[in-house]
Amino acid sequence: MPFKNRKSDVEVELEWLINELKPSSDILHKPLRLDDKQAELVYIKSVVDGAQLQQIVIKPFFELASEQHVEAYLKSLPNQQEFTSKEQVLLELTKGSVVVKLKDELLLFEIKKVNTDTVRETNIEPTIMGPQYALSEDLATNLNLIRQRYHKPSLTVETMEIGKKSNQSLAIIYDEEYVLDGVLEQIKSQLESLDEPVVQTSTQIQRFINNQKRSLIPIMMMTERTDRVVYNLAGGKVVLLLDGSPTTIIAPAIFWDFMTSMEDNYGMYWVTKFSKFLRYLGLFVSLILPGLYVAATSFNPEVFRVELALSIAGSRIGVPYPSFIEVLFMLIFMELLTEASIRLPKAVTGTATTVGGLILGTAATEAALASNIIIIIVGAVAISTFVIPINEMSFAIRFMRYLLLLAATLAGLAGLTLGLIGLLMYVANRDSFGEPYFKIFFKKKQAETRVKPS
Repeated sequence: MPFKNRKSDVEVELEWLINELKPSSDILHKPLRLDDKQAELVYIKSVVDGAQLQQIVIKPFFELASEQHVEAYLKSLPNQQEFTSKEQVLLELTKGSVVVKLKDELLLFEIKKVNTDTVRETNIEPTIMGPQYALSEDLATNLNLIRQRYHKPSLTVETMEIGKKSNQSLAIIYDEEYVLDGVLEQIKSQLESLDEPVVQTSTQIQRFINNQKRSLIPIMMMTERTDRVVYNLAGGKVVLLLDGSPTTIIAPAIFWDFMTSMEDNYGMYWVTKFSKFLRYLGLFVSLILPGLYVAATSFNPEVFRVELALSIAGSRIGVPYPSFIEVLFMLIFMELLTEASIRLPKAVTGTATTVGGLILGTAATEAALASNIIIIIVGAVAISTFVIPINEMSFAIRFMRYLLLLAATLAGLAGLTLGLIGLLMYVANRDSFGEPYFKIFFKKKQAETRVKPS
């Protein structure tokens, strides 16, 4: 709705807006005059689409016959925005809106220039089957991608400003028929209590609204895939989309969500079951294999067959320190290689990490700093870790295996077993916004029967 007032007051409002923005060199105050028609434009050139402004506002102003025609035309535009205060108008100007002064009214139109609306291919969660396009960094584009895949009138989108100084737009998306009211209210309450000056990415929001900040396991899921967003919306979950971030937050998230790939919904039955089996096997291997090696070689060699025990003992001839130091040494270097592969430019990542791994493995065994067996174990652990589909859970598993390694170092197989049981008890005791972490089925709210009006 237009902001109506006496003409002198409208001029005061416009002057206040110009003075507030005046120190910036990209602020434009453009008067338009033709015969008895007059208008004034105020906008920030760097965030406004000049071609659209020319086509939507400036050109019709000179083509229409009278000021009344111009007013009727502008008020019929779908991109006209509502505002109630000059502070809110100032905020909208910084986002790409244009203020038009016409007669005794101020009109506000959204004509922003968007350079971040490119829809990219998935590179964090790639799949062979299923959709191949990911979210972009533009909120409107992401909402369009989601609505194109989820055609239900009960889909609800609520927007709010987040960050005291950044004022980023955040969309809260959920299916009103299926979402759990308690979960939704808890998430909204956490967002409203957010007291951060600047918020730029979804990962920041995930950290700020997490009420279990020291938890070993993630309770919210980050994804770039639109199909994963749609499946979770249909499952009664809440999705948080931040303008300027190419990833979205899904909450609540339980353990089984992090072990699910989107290809599980598209593949054949037995292929999918086999893939899931490999995934959980990889989880089990990456967690316990380093601790199992230390426990078996240093405390309980009797668990091996004689031939295997002699083979392992023979490979460790010349290694000058205990097995747990050997395992820790190689695991740390594996973590360094993983971090290097993330930080290096893409052009050299594969070559650098492959060569680095080969050189380290060969040099360590030739210098008798590590046995051949441990090279195989560390390689198997690294491969198994990367089988986990969601990075947050993969990072958590990478940390947890050091706890189990410590338990095995202190008490052998007994310590490893007790550590694994303690870890399971800890995870089972966690929850995600009130939902148990080991919940087998995520129960969504049943849709209420709607009575049609007579």
